[in-house]
Amino acid sequence: MSKFGELVDLKIPVLLDFYTEWNEASVAMHPVLRDVAAAMGDKAKVIKIDVDKNSQLAEALRVKGLPTLMIYKSGEMKWRHSGEQDANTLIGLLKEHL
Repeated sequence: MSKFGELVDLKIPVLLDFYTEWNEASVAMHPVLRDVAAAMGDKAKVIKIDVDKNSQLAEALRVKGLPTLMIYKSGEMKWRHSGEQDANTLIGLLKEHL
């Protein structure tokens, strides 16, 4: 868990994607997240977290639906959404938290 704290305690926004490889909506988000990461460059960070490999973290954050997306900045959750989102929406949300 301490590693998670280090990930989200950045001064730039961090978009977390909780996913699994067997969930179609999660897999559909992969290219969207690549586009978001490319568009934001070093202004934000995009991190994918496999729920199957990080079940304790997913449980602690009460991740129920997949994909679940969260934006953290300076260790504080700023936004959360379960389900797919388009790249432009995510980019806009990240820019709000710059």
